[in-house]
Amino acid sequence: MAKVSFYLFEKSPERQVDSTCRLCRKILRQPERIWLLCADPALQQELDEKLWNFDPASFIPHGIDQPDATVCISAQLPEQSGWIIFNFNPEALEPDAKFSHIIEIIENNEPAKQLGREKYKQYRRFGIQPNTFKL
Repeated sequence: MAKVSFYLFEKSPERQVDSTCRLCRKILRQPERIWLLCADPALQQELDEKLWNFDPASFIPHGIDQPDATVCISAQLPEQSGWIIFNFNPEALEPDAKFSHIIEIIENNEPAKQLGREKYKQYRRFGIQPNTFKL
């Protein structure tokens, strides 16, 4: 069963897109593949642009709807297994053997925190005890 991690920004005003880029860079130090699950086209575009120029010294290879890329931004779930999923959608993901890890990033604002609490409850109903990292 996939493990689930919540990253809660309690003090930092950092945006979800920026923290995603930082986590992607860190995760990619190991031979991992990352799927950014995002149904919102505007957010997909923002993620794409930020991954291009987040760190001038190290480009994060990615593509929109390109499952062969190291980082794939898509509104659809992956068909192959072994992905680390960043979930940008408003509902929790049901556990699936294709996911090695589900990551939820919760920004420091009340609507995001409320949505995060609902997702946390959904994961608990799925029988998963999420890990929480407060930043």
